[in-house]
Amino acid sequence: MSAKGTEMSARSASGVGAKDTGMSALLSCRSDLAPADLLIRGARVIDPLTKLDAVRDVVVSNGIISAVGEGLKAPAGARVIEAKGMLLVPGFVDLHTHLRTPGREDEEDIESGTLAAAAGGYVAIFAMANTEPVVDNAPVLQSLHQRAAAEALVPTGFFAAVSKGLKSKQITEMHDLARAGAVGFSDDGAPLGNCQILRRALQYSQITDRFIAIHAQDDALMGAGVMHEGAVSARLGLSGIPSLSESIDVSRSLEIAAYEAARLHLCHLSTTASLEHLERAKAAGVRVSAEAAPHHLTLTDVAVKSLDPAFKMNPPLRPEADRKALVAAVKSGLVDCIATDHAPHARHEKEVPFEEAAFGITGLETAFSVLYGETVLSKQLTLPVLVERMSQGPARVAGIPVPTIHPDAAANLCLIDLKATWPVTSATLHSKSFNSAWLGQTLKARVKLTLAAGHIAWEDSAY
Repeated sequence: MSAKGTEMSARSASGVGAKDTGMSALLSCRSDLAPADLLIRGARVIDPLTKLDAVRDVVVSNGIISAVGEGLKAPAGARVIEAKGMLLVPGFVDLHTHLRTPGREDEEDIESGTLAAAAGGYVAIFAMANTEPVVDNAPVLQSLHQRAAAEALVPTGFFAAVSKGLKSKQITEMHDLARAGAVGFSDDGAPLGNCQILRRALQYSQITDRFIAIHAQDDALMGAGVMHEGAVSARLGLSGIPSLSESIDVSRSLEIAAYEAARLHLCHLSTTASLEHLERAKAAGVRVSAEAAPHHLTLTDVAVKSLDPAFKMNPPLRPEADRKALVAAVKSGLVDCIATDHAPHARHEKEVPFEEAAFGITGLETAFSVLYGETVLSKQLTLPVLVERMSQGPARVAGIPVPTIHPDAAANLCLIDLKATWPVTSATLHSKSFNSAWLGQTLKARVKLTLAAGHIAWEDSAY
């Protein structure tokens, strides 16, 4: 494994972006990483933005893509990577990561989380605000950007909270937080249970030119549920979370967003009814985007029969009909992007009976492999669609430059061996936490090289 690289939008204490190497000033990364000089020869290059899908050579000079073509020669001093039979794509962007910094660095920190991201092919990630303390004021947010400028291996951005302390009682100082570099506002991990708070937040978000991202959930309907309410929960005797808990909040939030003509992002959708509300809202011109998580696209509530807490997440795994509807929505573009909801937990929070375990799983390192193996090889999604939803789709939602494989673009690239297999173990994962739903399994497709903002953020040591 290597971690060489180039300077990347590092931030000063005032939150003002420094040198731009192809990513937005919303992102911070280590500034001591050297730019790459490479010739990646003979890979299948897929770039949905330019509709390129062909075998090509790609030259990276001083961290910038200088040429894309056939029979290219390596510049003096450039390293040559023989990539015949491999896949080269724009690097992935994760709009929904939990880094647990500040407060729970035992579960994840910026360095370990961005290493995990790079190993999964990600060239930019955005962390949620439900930390300890909550990211609900400018000094906390600025300190995170400063830490990312010292520790992050890939460009890292941060959401700020919608409400102070995530309590849905008083909105944060959104203007100050936007100036301090928040990509958007979210109380993810807790729903915005107060309609007036959501309305005011949407009003203020328009002034800041940011968006509100919501965790759609009606707490009263969720109750003490621990998995999807249905036939499986009934057989297991576990308290269920009805689909209505999500979809009714999606409907309510979309109505408020429509009324305010404001921009709304729906996190980790999991139900058919939520997709139906989303479709109607988009058709009506509501400014809404949405994401789906790899686990909801590939797993169902049947997995919970094992009572393995690795399958406990919120929203919970739903039945096959919902999974198929989500895949269809990703395919059509109704769902704009795929986001991991990477949620690390300490062992003692997961190695307990299912009912007592914390919600959430890790996902940065396994996302592409899981989705490739379960949706592309089964012909539910094409490779170009999967790449677009993992890379360019989330970049558009975040408002950062879209990764592309084109001359003069910053090198934000991911090289993947689609024929490789790899075991998911505590030894092969780089996150501090190992609460993966695929722990102990062997996955197809392995990220071999990740270039983020022009530097080598990850290289498989076995390559």
